Amino acid sequence: MMHRRRQKCSGETIMKSIALLHDRSNGLGGGFAAYGIYPELPDHYALHIMAYSDVAQRRTQEYVQQHLLVEKAEPIPTRAHPGVVDPPLLWRYFVLPRPADLPEGADEADVMIRHVMTINETIEGAFVFSSGRNMGAFKAVGYAEDVGRFYRLDEYEGWTWIAHGRFPTNTPGWWGGAHPFTLLDWAVIHNGEISSYGINKRYLEGFGYKCTLLTDTEVMAYLLDLLVRKHGLPMEIAADALAAPFWKVIDRAPEHQQELLRALRLVYGPALVNGPFAIIFGHSRGMVGFNDRIKLRPMVAAEHGDVLYIASEESAIREICPSPDRVWTPKAGEPVVGWLEGEGQPQAAAAGTQVAASTA
Repeated sequence: MMHRRRQKCSGETIMKSIALLHDRSNGLGGGFAAYGIYPELPDHYALHIMAYSDVAQRRTQEYVQQHLLVEKAEPIPTRAHPGVVDPPLLWRYFVLPRPADLPEGADEADVMIRHVMTINETIEGAFVFSSGRNMGAFKAVGYAEDVGRFYRLDEYEGWTWIAHGRFPTNTPGWWGGAHPFTLLDWAVIHNGEISSYGINKRYLEGFGYKCTLLTDTEVMAYLLDLLVRKHGLPMEIAADALAAPFWKVIDRAPEHQQELLRALRLVYGPALVNGPFAIIFGHSRGMVGFNDRIKLRPMVAAEHGDVLYIASEESAIREICPSPDRVWTPKAGEPVVGWLEGEGQPQAAAAGTQVAASTA
């Protein structure tokens, strides 16, 4: 859920919504991401880190203090909950890159990604599970509503919230493998399976990304960063690359669209995401949802005033918004794109059929 005018609500609302979908998960993973929750330090990167030993926590702290400017460091506030057991050590650091790491022309975001990847790859038992500005991810092994209580999300207020309850089928149920998966301000939740994980992973490694969290959804966060931030693709065009139409569909498209769609398939073939999936991702400018190109996983969208909702089931929306102004089921591969007021507006859709939710 996203409020276009940045009106905040507490995590209580999204916890009520995801609790209705309790039976969609099995207690092996739940999580949330929220935007606008750190207004006191909005320009600092908030590193949320889990460590599975005192040694891992100490080594991570030493790395952060050595390589980054630390404004604030503290344990992530939690409360004991019987549905969330054996937590790792949970810390957050509000940081900025050191000026020495930013020679002329250097990209601050690339510097931060390098530090995140280094911690995840080289410090055994430590993982950065959130690294954006004025946002944070909160995840654990447990049912989503219990995870929200554990992290005291009723005490946070944000303008965009996403939530996920996990039912892992072919990857481990562990704290780092719970959704959302994040990188900088990207936060991705996913229903389904990414059968193209192997080729997606190899493609991303060619650009310096490291997949270390043992769950297929991790590639989605990195693909979005690569296509949208690094390559500058509009959201809708990136969706056409990730959930590309079949060749036979491209052949039937209007001539003026075929050239672009063919180019996306040829250039971004290794970024094509195969398998049944529905994906919602938040970012600093808004929220987007889309599903696979033959719609093997459900996704419903709704609007009420300035609020955009996307969920796997309409009931989850109506639980917190009983009378939406509009409810619709997006077509296969068609993104629902919501923009915060004053942020970049949607570009023309590649396939000519996509509608931006914030301007519909």
